Amino acid sequence: ETDGLPLESLQLYKENTCLRDEDSLGSFAPNSTLDVIVPTLGGKVHGSLARAGKVRGQTPKVDKQEKKKKPVGRAKRRIQYRKHFISVVQQPAGRRRGPNSNAK
Repeated sequence: ETDGLPLESLQLYKENTCLRDEDSLGSFAPNSTLDVIVPTLGGKVHGSLARAGKVRGQTPKVDKQEKKKKPVGRAKRRIQYRKHFISVVQQPAGRRRGPNSNAK
């Protein structure tokens, strides 16, 4: 109480278990580690849980579109080879263009 903290608000933990009022500190080993939790005023910092999932809940559900089947095996390797080695055009500055680049 000397620091202005009420003793009822302090929480003592030993090995992730909260200690009860009946537990005495003399029953623990001398080198035991105790964690003291001091609650702070002000409540939650980053909003309440009432707004969790707000954006996902208000977006309309859109059915998945049918997509063309991706090539597998030899056909996939063939496309990779052509993309990496054959159809690569060197840029004038000599810098390599990334796979997601939209620059022509």
